[in-house]
Amino acid sequence: MLSALLNAFRVPDLRKKIIFTLAIIALYRLGAFIPVPGVPVGALTNAFNDPNNPSLLMLNLFSGSALSNFSVFSLGIMPYITASIIMQLMQGVIPALQRWAHEGESGQRRITQITRYVCLGLGFINAIGYLFLFQSTQYGVQLTTEIPYFITSAIIVLTLVAGVGFIMWMGELITQRGVGNGMSLIIFANIVAGFPGAIFNSAQTQSIAMTVLIILVVLAVIPGIVLIERAQRRIPINYAKRIQGRRVMGGQSTYIPLKINGAGVIPIIFASSILYFPAQLAVFFQVEWLTVFSNALSTGWLNWVLNFALIVFFCFFYTSMVFNPNDTADNLRKQGGFIPGVRPGTNTVTYIKNILNRITLPGGIYIALIAVVPSILFSFTQDALITAFGGTSILIMVGVALDTMSKVESQLKQHHYDGFFR
Repeated sequence: MLSALLNAFRVPDLRKKIIFTLAIIALYRLGAFIPVPGVPVGALTNAFNDPNNPSLLMLNLFSGSALSNFSVFSLGIMPYITASIIMQLMQGVIPALQRWAHEGESGQRRITQITRYVCLGLGFINAIGYLFLFQSTQYGVQLTTEIPYFITSAIIVLTLVAGVGFIMWMGELITQRGVGNGMSLIIFANIVAGFPGAIFNSAQTQSIAMTVLIILVVLAVIPGIVLIERAQRRIPINYAKRIQGRRVMGGQSTYIPLKINGAGVIPIIFASSILYFPAQLAVFFQVEWLTVFSNALSTGWLNWVLNFALIVFFCFFYTSMVFNPNDTADNLRKQGGFIPGVRPGTNTVTYIKNILNRITLPGGIYIALIAVVPSILFSFTQDALITAFGGTSILIMVGVALDTMSKVESQLKQHHYDGFFR
């Protein structure tokens, strides 16, 4: 590991990319502490220390504590992630988007442009929602009275939307000129930034022994998550030999890699969005029955059961959206490939679907347990360190770290250096 890092800095181009990536992340972290104009600094600190708001704690974790500071980057990366998910799902139902997705770089540029507009639109809606939420009696943020309320509100909303646009720009810069996926690395930085404060608070509010025990459990779980994240079901593929003149084409053997967790953390995001949507409605309408219903969905055994079921469901749903066995079978037929012992066409489609269903179920149960078990433990211990070191956070960190290491590895191999993996 250490030798691979040293090798990365020996390659001039790779060294520049790494430094550029770290500089953009540092700029992002600086923006997380610049407050929005018109909002008292530190007005939300006590509210975000309340363990009875697990959803708010999770949102604050993903924003790198920018939300608790009500900074210009309070909305974080979530509007862009949501917009990307929406556009990916829409490709399956809107023919124009599906056509653009197959047009290569030009079509992808169109989809990216629409994704940006959707991101800004979601950021605008979220900014208005947070403005009303934090002025409610639950949080009691008082805006400055030196200028009219309408102007102050407009400045706050526009500042938050501008922050979303700036984050989106920085993430794309990292992807284009840095190392790894920019949006993923920003989430990674946000989660890591919350660890020192969470450990310190846990040591103060809970026993030091409990804090050490949680850290040890996390360190023990990480290798297992790495193992499952890299696990694949490989479907063998053979290519028939073809003779063209004096040349023999084909005859090679390869495989189709199907990941056990092919959906990543997307099902967790989908399930959380559905379960916490009634809570957002309750803030706007202030209806008693809606508030009771949203509280039941946000915490407790009903939240755990529904969250588990929804995550498993969305694992199947998202996997079916991003991996089409019909297209795979058709491409194999066109290229002269076949699965040994399986006839091309319908039989190949059925074979791939059966394997996909068999590996998606354990993959869905795996990420559902990762998401739900820390919530159950948190309800008994009320230790915020469990939220910071929760299964979702570790899953994101491990996934981003493996993806970034793989990209650095490929560039090291091009310069004949040893990489991270053996």
